[in-house]
Amino acid sequence: MRSVEEQLALVTDSAVTPEPVRIAIADALGLMCAEEVQAHRALPGFPQAAVDGYAVRAVDVGGEQGLGGARNQHREPSTETTGMSLPVVGEVTAGSQQPLRLQPRQAVRVHTGAALPTLADAVLPLGWTDRGRKRVVPEKPVRSGDFVRRIGDDIQPGDVAVSAGAVLGPAQIGLLAAVGRSKVLVYPRPRLSVISVGAELVDIDREPGLGQVFDVNSYALAAAGREAGADVHRFGIAAGEKRRLHDIIEGQLLRSEIIVISGAVGGSGSALIREVIDDFGGVDTTRVAMHPGSVQGFGRLGPDKIPVFLLPANPVSALVTFEVFIRPLIRLSLGKRNAHRRRVRARVINHLSSRAGRCGFIRARLMRDAQTHDYLVEGLGGPVGAPAHLLAGLSDANAMIRVPEDITDIRPGDVVEVMFLSQNS
Repeated sequence: MRSVEEQLALVTDSAVTPEPVRIAIADALGLMCAEEVQAHRALPGFPQAAVDGYAVRAVDVGGEQGLGGARNQHREPSTETTGMSLPVVGEVTAGSQQPLRLQPRQAVRVHTGAALPTLADAVLPLGWTDRGRKRVVPEKPVRSGDFVRRIGDDIQPGDVAVSAGAVLGPAQIGLLAAVGRSKVLVYPRPRLSVISVGAELVDIDREPGLGQVFDVNSYALAAAGREAGADVHRFGIAAGEKRRLHDIIEGQLLRSEIIVISGAVGGSGSALIREVIDDFGGVDTTRVAMHPGSVQGFGRLGPDKIPVFLLPANPVSALVTFEVFIRPLIRLSLGKRNAHRRRVRARVINHLSSRAGRCGFIRARLMRDAQTHDYLVEGLGGPVGAPAHLLAGLSDANAMIRVPEDITDIRPGDVVEVMFLSQNS
């Protein structure tokens, strides 16, 4: 029997990164950048007002020459007053393209983001004045460069705005927009095909007859794939004779980076689908030391060595197996530095059991103690022998407890490892 760690190592070693494509930056969130994006112009491209106020020459308001800059906007102002007033000779709003030139001992009303008039070297904040419209009385001095965003303060021409390999979050997409890039080369989401097999399955738009059940897995696993970040194609139920199944698998190998087939280990559909799969290279079906989802298959099929997973027909077992093995593979293909869910240590509040020699994955409800803020966890799996197949229990869970193979009994107060599920990821 293979350990969870050994099986996970086999799976993650097969991680493939799709060929890069160029897409609009509005569609690039969460994808890995496939190129180094350099800035071709300074940002900002002109001196800007960092606050609402008055563009001035610092020497005209009792200030001094210095390095200054927008970064000084939070420094404590001097209590010195200037004892003077300056005529307000114009107003510049953000986006205005009307050039203005400041003369000595003049002020121009400016708004945040507005271009500074020529010769102005500082902005006198509105709150440091009497807010005059025709003449303004400075109440505090400013130094040269104060409350000004200088040319290239953020980015200089030639600077790398976004590096190859960076995962594009809101900040990176904002930088791409700031340097004028409408499209970017990225590694696309891995294409995941989800197939269900089993003579007992009917789609949810049909009424099941005696001995038939709805196809739950293709919908649940497709949703899990999308939540993980894959581009999912839900094929649905694959049925028919061997030649028909061969054509289906061949077609999905051409369109996918990952294939998941549920009902392919155990159950009525497993023998035929495994016979078909052998035509493309075969899959290693083994027992993994875990519960639920022990029996599963994994292999790399076709000329492109596409990772293919055979999962149990039971929806809970299939979803747990997906969570433990397939989700990390998708996250690695997306370039995520950490392919696994966030994990915490939590104190158990009820008695739980796990199978000897198996790494247990127990659905759970994770909480915080209102006074201590410690994590508390309530297992929803019940004792050994309790039903592990009930999907409703999994839907109530927001976390899973991972129980080591050598532990079979967990008592209230014991501390366990818990991984968040999608609601809290």
